[in-house]
Amino acid sequence: MEQVKNMETIVALSTPAAAGAISIVRMSGKNAVQIADKLFVSVKGKKPSEFIPRMLELGTFNTGSFKEHCMCVRFNAPFSYTGENVVEFQLHGGMKITEGVIAACIKAGARMASAGEFTKRAFLNGKMSLASAEGMMDMINAESEAEIRAGYNLLQGELSKLAKTAQDELTDLLSEIEVSFDYPEETIEYVTKNTVKTRLMALYEKINATLQTANTGKLLKNGVGILILGKPNAGKSSLLNALLSFERAIVTDIAGTTRDTIEDTFVIDGTKFNVIDTAGIRDTDDIVEKIGVDKAKSLISGADLVIYVKDGSTPDSAEDKQIQNLLLNKKHIVAINKSDLMGHYDPKENEIVISAKNNVGIQELKNKIYQISTDGYAVSSNIIITNERHKDALSRAAESIMTAITNMEMSLDLISIDLKLAYSALGEITGNTTGEDIIDAIFSKFCLGK
Repeated sequence: MEQVKNMETIVALSTPAAAGAISIVRMSGKNAVQIADKLFVSVKGKKPSEFIPRMLELGTFNTGSFKEHCMCVRFNAPFSYTGENVVEFQLHGGMKITEGVIAACIKAGARMASAGEFTKRAFLNGKMSLASAEGMMDMINAESEAEIRAGYNLLQGELSKLAKTAQDELTDLLSEIEVSFDYPEETIEYVTKNTVKTRLMALYEKINATLQTANTGKLLKNGVGILILGKPNAGKSSLLNALLSFERAIVTDIAGTTRDTIEDTFVIDGTKFNVIDTAGIRDTDDIVEKIGVDKAKSLISGADLVIYVKDGSTPDSAEDKQIQNLLLNKKHIVAINKSDLMGHYDPKENEIVISAKNNVGIQELKNKIYQISTDGYAVSSNIIITNERHKDALSRAAESIMTAITNMEMSLDLISIDLKLAYSALGEITGNTTGEDIIDAIFSKFCLGK
């Protein structure tokens, strides 16, 4: 992508707008260095235009109304974050200081940057793909280590590499098809058709395999929703406390202690899990408890995973049968609780024997929760689709490729449009076929100064 030229010089605070040890004010644009020359001089008497690039210099920033003793560094285009000339001032962290420095930069010829404008310029100047920019935002907004890892891989361009490689393959295939039109002998078309079909199938499988990570990616982004279900006194609240590693819920021997839902989060291998403890499932005449039971039942469909806590010290009851019916065709784990009160028991495939009260089997249960919730995908793998926009683009590309494979049985003439549609869909990931309105919408979600 060509570099953006003749754009205005922009300025913004790049650190949080709060008192702290250091604040960083960043300028980017053609005139960034000239503006800095008007405002800053080093202790050696040099202006920023005379600095060695990427070397911090101590000096004085003169706002006109006050002076600030601070550091300044210059980055020359194209070797900067935005691909333009960039100057940064590292200031003492007072808000009035940063406001004065920004005001002085604006008075000297810069303008206030809009949200995400620095990163948008980096994209427009070819410093990063659109997907990489979105990966950066995912890292900033991450609430778990797994989200950070997925965002980092996106930032590093793993998905963009896949999209670009697929686009290159589609371009080669289109060229090969065009050659077959120039030489319409039947044998040439037959060979070309078989070759194109084989390569398209390989491309489809590669894109589809990446699409299969979208469910895992959605869970990483939003957290895995876990519902704890069971009859009264089965040990649901004790299990909640064991998973969280602190006393979150009140635990008593009185049936029906938990009447409303209790929500919290815990982390397994860097992945966030949102857990909800519910009222015990049973028939009751207590109006308040009945509301809690009905609420517990209503939450089943929306949960990613249900942990059915079963009292292993007692025979199955009518409540247990009711819960088992509620979980038909629902992803769940049976945690057979109170192992300290049980005899020997051989658990079935989806069962784990635990003692929530004594913290026995809890780590094994966590391992099972993690494995089932992530569908067996390694969260540290190179590409995890966490963005709905990327999922949609890959889905459309895969669909167009499969349509091309189907239409190819009739004639090669029919598939060029499908391959071009696939190419365009993949380009929405890197940004080389993305409309300006979509680009603006993406960067408007960034914070000011990024």
